[in-house]
Amino acid sequence: MRARLAFMFLHDSSGDWPNVSEESLLEQADTWLLPYLDGVSSRQALNRLAPGQLLEHMLSWDQRQRLDQDAPTHIVVPSGSRIPVHYENPEQPYLAVRLQEVFGMLETPRIGSGKVPLTMHLLSPAQRPVQVTSDLSSFWRNGYFDVKKDLKGRYPKHYWPDQPLEAEATRRTRPKT
Repeated sequence: MRARLAFMFLHDSSGDWPNVSEESLLEQADTWLLPYLDGVSSRQALNRLAPGQLLEHMLSWDQRQRLDQDAPTHIVVPSGSRIPVHYENPEQPYLAVRLQEVFGMLETPRIGSGKVPLTMHLLSPAQRPVQVTSDLSSFWRNGYFDVKKDLKGRYPKHYWPDQPLEAEATRRTRPKT
């Protein structure tokens, strides 16, 4: 939640997002944390507080809707899988997804009202990055065939089509026939 809020703070020009930097949260603890500490008298009770929910309470209903729309927790890829979006670096969020799951995806997914392209970590069947790109269409034109040669040798049972933009995306070794 904090990383998504940091993303919105950086990328939304409305300026109405809370600053959730460590310094700011410490300075404003009396506003966002103190009201929830009433009756907390043990470490166990303190551990039951959910920091993400406390941060969410800083938002209006409208902001919560915009957060879900502009900084989604997951993106659905052509295979149908819901892939988590990683916001550790709010300046450059990324999606780590197996290459076969994005066959047929023409463009890089964008968030932040379509302004911010996700960096895509395209993974091998063993979940290791084989390409990192923010321009998926360029990857299909220029890089895919070199990556395909390498992966086809290492993973011969897997599906490596000659026309990746027209191929069926799959979570499996090969698409269902």
